[in-house]
Amino acid sequence: MGSGSVKTSSAASIWSKLPGCLRLHRSLQVSSESIHGGRLAAEYMSGSCHACLEAENSNSQECKCEQMKSCSDGGKVDGEALVNRGGGGNCSFAHAVINMVGMLIGLGQLSTPYALENGGWATVFLLVFLGIICAYTTHLLGKSIERSPKSRSYTDIGHQAYGHKGRALAATFIYLEIFMALVSYTISLHDNLGTIFKHADILPISWRLMSSSQVLTVIAVLVALPSLWLRDLSSISFLSSGGILMSMVIFGSVLLTAAFGGVRSDQAIPALRIGNVPAISGLYVFSYAGHIVFPDLHVSMKDPTQFTKVSIVSFSLVTALYTALAFMGAKMFGPAVSSQITLSLPRHLVFTKLALWATVLTPMTKYALEFAPFAIQLERSLPASMSSRKRMAVRGAFGSVLLLIILALALSVPYFGYVLSLTGSLVSVCICVMLPCAFYLKISWAHISKASVALNLALMAFGAVLGVFGTVSSSKLLLGSLK
Repeated sequence: MGSGSVKTSSAASIWSKLPGCLRLHRSLQVSSESIHGGRLAAEYMSGSCHACLEAENSNSQECKCEQMKSCSDGGKVDGEALVNRGGGGNCSFAHAVINMVGMLIGLGQLSTPYALENGGWATVFLLVFLGIICAYTTHLLGKSIERSPKSRSYTDIGHQAYGHKGRALAATFIYLEIFMALVSYTISLHDNLGTIFKHADILPISWRLMSSSQVLTVIAVLVALPSLWLRDLSSISFLSSGGILMSMVIFGSVLLTAAFGGVRSDQAIPALRIGNVPAISGLYVFSYAGHIVFPDLHVSMKDPTQFTKVSIVSFSLVTALYTALAFMGAKMFGPAVSSQITLSLPRHLVFTKLALWATVLTPMTKYALEFAPFAIQLERSLPASMSSRKRMAVRGAFGSVLLLIILALALSVPYFGYVLSLTGSLVSVCICVMLPCAFYLKISWAHISKASVALNLALMAFGAVLGVFGTVSSSKLLLGSLK
């Protein structure tokens, strides 16, 4: 998921808010929930709080969780009352901004210099425009939740708008974005390991069926594999915190290289390469992917009426960061800039070594977190009579097989920029632009003006055009590289 949606670098702090019961648990803080909130989320995943799930055809919520009985009136919680009381969590404005920024910053920051150089400096206006659109659609997700108090997640909003088909559509795109983002993370892992150990001989020539970078990638994935067996989401929250730190290290390394690395920032950036705009638009959209967890952030806020302000501040900060990073990288390296800025930095610098290792460690902190939605859905589908040990075995086996498939794809299609662009154009544009507008129109049709209807229809059309042209362009580039 962006960065998100599927990019979602501090998303664990929100995923651990998934249980419906946590909406009433006033003592939780999103910014410091990694132990307490994670433990409650783990109880939810194991089924002990399964009764807190909403009845789809009911206007109320049933909560049989022992620790929450005292918070409910006869086990029933009226959704409208939750909204009227303020929020379902205790997350302040500042905490919400930190979490949203953390969700957005991810793989997107690696590719923005490459996108700007290939598209031309004029495409910075497209980057900013997409930031504005995605901030607006984030606002729409908040409004959709406010109009349907039972909704707590992106898929809930889809169900509220179009029933089971809406939920299925939203879930399909979410899982697809997560899967493709994990492929991109693994390609990034492969590329940066190959740069760090460029001259290393891992295996004797007579044994060598793979390159050194491929062998190192397999080893790194196998090291991360046990994390998929984790059922305690507090551990996953800790890993996500490491991912946020790594993202900041990467940005700081590029900044320090530009200032003190001896690299002249005098490369000319072309004004506009119109033929490359469809492909690089996917990179820009993916940079803002994080919408799949924004509804959970809305639910966790102490004052949900500030959600729109949180969106504006967060997207403004992230857009400024992406713009600065894009121009720094493009001005330093020009046409030689890589699809991952870390691969273009001078290798003898300490800053570069920090950035490379940060990029290597980031995917290894992501696997367990990104697998969490699959794990939750899988455990929901298992028989209630199944023992906890068997559940863990099924969950771990499924996760292991899925990660090995991702590894095989990443090693077979090691083209980071093209895969990321395809993900953004094919999936992220739907999650970030088209579906929020479609859901909002259906839920709020009777309450919005004709101008608002026209605006949202226009954004859906814009997203469709961007998605189709971007998908075709990035697919051609990817297929051309495979030949």
